[in-house]
Amino acid sequence: MPLPLILGGVAAVSVAGGTGTLIHGATKMKKANETKKSADNRHKENVERFDKTSEETQKIMDDLGTLELEILHGFDDFSNIIEKIQNRPQFKEYSKAGVRLPEYDPQVLENVSIGAGILIGGLGGAALGTAGGFAAAGATTSAVMALETASTGTAIASLSGAAATNATFAALGGGAIAAGGGGIALGTTILGATMFSMGLLVGGLIFNAIGCKVEEKADEAWSEMKEVEEKIDIICAYLNELKLAASKYKDSITEVKNKYDELFEYVSYIVDYRNKTDWNSFKENERIAIQNVILLVGLLYKMCQVSLVKQSQDENEINSVNQSEIDKSVMNADNILAEI
Repeated sequence: MPLPLILGGVAAVSVAGGTGTLIHGATKMKKANETKKSADNRHKENVERFDKTSEETQKIMDDLGTLELEILHGFDDFSNIIEKIQNRPQFKEYSKAGVRLPEYDPQVLENVSIGAGILIGGLGGAALGTAGGFAAAGATTSAVMALETASTGTAIASLSGAAATNATFAALGGGAIAAGGGGIALGTTILGATMFSMGLLVGGLIFNAIGCKVEEKADEAWSEMKEVEEKIDIICAYLNELKLAASKYKDSITEVKNKYDELFEYVSYIVDYRNKTDWNSFKENERIAIQNVILLVGLLYKMCQVSLVKQSQDENEINSVNQSEIDKSVMNADNILAEI
C-alpha cells in the first residue's frame, strides 16, 4: 500500500479516536456540571426548608414566651388584691394526686412580676426567637434572674434595641461577668441559643449544616450535600417537634389563664367594688373563689417554670424537647381545672 494512503488511514483513525475522547470528556463535564448544579439547588431547597421551619417554630415559641411573661407580670395585681383581705387564712402548699403547687407568697410573686416586666421591657427591638428563649429556659426562672441589672448597671427596662437584647441575655446568665455572673455568653447558653437571630439553640450542628458551601467537584458536592441534608432533616424534625409541643403547651396555659382571669375578675369585684376586705364576712362561694384563684396562680407559676428545651451536653448535638415535663404539666393543669 502506498505510504500516503497508510498515513492517511492512521490520521483518520487518530481523528476518530480524538473525537471520541473529546465527546466522552464533554459528556463527563456536562454530567459533572449537572450534578454540581443539582447539588446546589437541592442544598438551597434544604436551607430554605430549614429557614421556614425555624421561623415557624420561633414564632410559636415567641407567642408562648410572651404569654408566659405577661401572666407572670400580672401576678402583682393579683397579690395587691389578696393583700387587702384581712384575717385571711394562710394559703399553704397544695399537694394532691401528685400535683404540688407552692404556697401563696406575696414577695415571691412580686419578684417574679417585676422580673417579667423587665424582660418584657427588654424585648423591644429584640431578635425573632428571643421571647421564645424564655419559654425554652422557663419563663419563671428567667424572670427571677432578670432582677439583675445590665453590666452597665442600667436597668434593662430603660434600654432598647441591641443593648436591651444583650442586657436581657446577660441578666438571664445571672448578671455581668464582673459581678460574678455568666454574662451574655452564659445567658445565651441558658436560653439554648448560639446566635441571637435564632433565640433557640439546636446545637453546634446548625453551623455545620446551614453554613456549609457545596464543594466545586461534582462527586464531593453531591456527597457533602447529602451529609448536610441529613443534618438539616434532624434539625427540622426537632424544630417541628418543638413547634407542636409549644403549641400544645400554649393552648393549655391559655385555658388555665382564661379560668384565672374569670375568677380574678370576680374576686376583684368583691374586694375593690363591693369593698369586702374581711375574710370573716365572705360567703362560702366567695371564699372558694379566692382559694381557687390562688390555686390557679400557683399552677400558672409552675407551668411557666417548665423549660420546654433540654440542652444537650455536647455542643455539636442538637437539644431535645422536654416532652415528659410538658406532658406532666399539661396533665396537672387538666386535673386542677377539672377539680375547680
